[in-house]
Amino acid sequence: MTDLSHYRNIGIFAHVDAGKTTTTERILKLTGKIHKTGEVHDGDATTDFMTQEQERGITIQSAATTCFWRDHRFNIIDTPGHVDFTVEVYRSLKVLDGGVGVFCGSGGVEPQSETNWRYANESEVARVIFVNKLDRMGADFLRVVKQVRKVLGANPLVMCLPIGVEENFVGLVDLLERKAYVWDDSGLPENYEVVEIPTDMTDKVEEYREQMIETALEQDDDLLMAYMEGEEPSIEDVKRCIRKGTIALDFFPTYCGSAFKNKGVQMVLDAVVDYLPCPTDVTPQPLTDENGDENGEFATVSTSESLKALAFKIMDDRFGALTFVRIYSGVLEKGTTILNSYTGKTERIGRMVEMHADDRNEIDRAQAGDIIAIVGMKNVQTGHTLCDPKHPVTLEPMIFPEPVISIAVKPKDKGGSEKMGIAIGKMIAEDPSFRVETDEDSGETILKGMGELHLDIKVDILNRTYGVDLIVGQPQVAYRETITTALEDSYTHKKQSGGSGQFGKIDYRIKPGEPGTGFIFSSKVVGGNVPKEFFPAIEKGFKGMMAEGPLAGYPVLDVEIELYDGGFHAVDSSAVAFEIAAKGAFRQSMPKAGPQIIEPIMKVDVYTPEDHVGDVIGDLNRRRGMIKDQEPGVTGVRIKADVPLSEMFGYIGHLRTMTSGRGQFSMEFAHYLPCPQNIAADVIAAAKELRASK
Repeated sequence: MTDLSHYRNIGIFAHVDAGKTTTTERILKLTGKIHKTGEVHDGDATTDFMTQEQERGITIQSAATTCFWRDHRFNIIDTPGHVDFTVEVYRSLKVLDGGVGVFCGSGGVEPQSETNWRYANESEVARVIFVNKLDRMGADFLRVVKQVRKVLGANPLVMCLPIGVEENFVGLVDLLERKAYVWDDSGLPENYEVVEIPTDMTDKVEEYREQMIETALEQDDDLLMAYMEGEEPSIEDVKRCIRKGTIALDFFPTYCGSAFKNKGVQMVLDAVVDYLPCPTDVTPQPLTDENGDENGEFATVSTSESLKALAFKIMDDRFGALTFVRIYSGVLEKGTTILNSYTGKTERIGRMVEMHADDRNEIDRAQAGDIIAIVGMKNVQTGHTLCDPKHPVTLEPMIFPEPVISIAVKPKDKGGSEKMGIAIGKMIAEDPSFRVETDEDSGETILKGMGELHLDIKVDILNRTYGVDLIVGQPQVAYRETITTALEDSYTHKKQSGGSGQFGKIDYRIKPGEPGTGFIFSSKVVGGNVPKEFFPAIEKGFKGMMAEGPLAGYPVLDVEIELYDGGFHAVDSSAVAFEIAAKGAFRQSMPKAGPQIIEPIMKVDVYTPEDHVGDVIGDLNRRRGMIKDQEPGVTGVRIKADVPLSEMFGYIGHLRTMTSGRGQFSMEFAHYLPCPQNIAADVIAAAKELRASK
């Protein structure tokens, strides 16, 4: 049995272009996993193995790899930074025990860093921080530390200080050991010397070392008291306290360096071993009942328990379907039969592999704490629980965001339809934030995703990987409908035509719900005017009608319905009659409740050089944007705004034109807001025209 205390399941995550993949490459080189370092800008990074990743220089899907450092096994997942692919970060964090948050030394805490940090907080994942690119112009380690405090509300524990700034950055001072490491110009990570701390840094080193030790010792009252009385703690004691505080999320050990220039990565690897949790250090995953509610039991990380594992990613490659699995409890062996508790079906485990990006190493057994891939599983999807058939359990499932943008596509030739169908089936299994619908009347296929880049890459994959030539329509916005007025109403469904009849009467209140609540149904009926056994049918009837609103046929959001009275017939009333009554009630009341069109509003974060700030703000205002904040930085200004999605199509082209190619932006869904009347009228008119054409 492998000692679980020597396992580290970690993810590397950050804003796009902060240097995650480069950091991963350096880790693989240092741990001896690869012998030649690949570069993102050359398109040959190990973990960026998709053609689309190599061409665009960005990570699109998370990649898993395993390596060893100081007798510890690291299972590493390199995640994407672009906001359109956050689902990859979310699902990776779900199965990891620790993480390395990479921040750019000059860019600091950027928008996607905030989203990823929030996901990591929700998943309660312990992290160390690596401030990268300190050799860049405008890089400032301590400024980034302040930003982490201010923007993320986190407590960074400074573990080292840089020697030199920008192009003069040559090394680091390890505060705990009071050692200075200086690298030569060869660019090789092992070419460093341990030297005396520069004299102009000694005061600063002592100041930050004292802060670090005091913060760490707050984890142990006895050690803190002794330290206050002048007793210096041992390095082992300080490390033990830092580990305890890191796992408790009280603070985050913070390092710095330049991954590209091979400076400082060893200290991050040491920190992963010293401070990040092993699988048995973290709170076990909760188990749930059939409704997804926690049942008070947990998947304890132990090889002696029955098998409990979570499928967190499906990937289709040249060898067939791969199911990535995190094993929480028990042992999984080749040839055993496991149960998928979601489908209720059993499957036999054929081949199991340990992944290194897109290469694999065959294995015969895996155990609690491992992240592996299983080849050729048939009916498993992301979020399904795999377990021992004799001990069925369900792990807490994953929840994925709703898509906000869609495009219509159709193959250029008839032969492409079948190819497209098979390809899309595989792509949906791989990416749960990607949805597909078929418009029954026009026969068009509607692709839905998280943003323009997301859909652009899906079309590219269909074209190049699967050889499907497509005609692509204009992007469409996921509008929704809601109501603005509360009202009381009554509806009776009565049908009498030979044999037994149908009867159901409901008196109900309908009112606008809180934003983000979706659909809420409650009953205040007393005295049995409507028997309790019909409540689920009434709720089902109302809920089923939420898919199509009265104005333009868009799904309805944020409506509360309260049943307060009604009537039934001893013979003619049935669940079906009450379900039909609820549907009729919805059709009757919605047009009277002040229906309105609501549109998705995006949280937009624009980076622009200072001399273009006025142009960018003016342009965002023209796009109906609400400017929320402006943050001046060393090399430019970050502008935060809320802008309707419908106004953001093709924005990157406009931004580059305005800023001479130097502007960048990212956006993610924030919330829904009512459409202005003129735009709502256009949306309704377009929907009517579409219906008429069908």
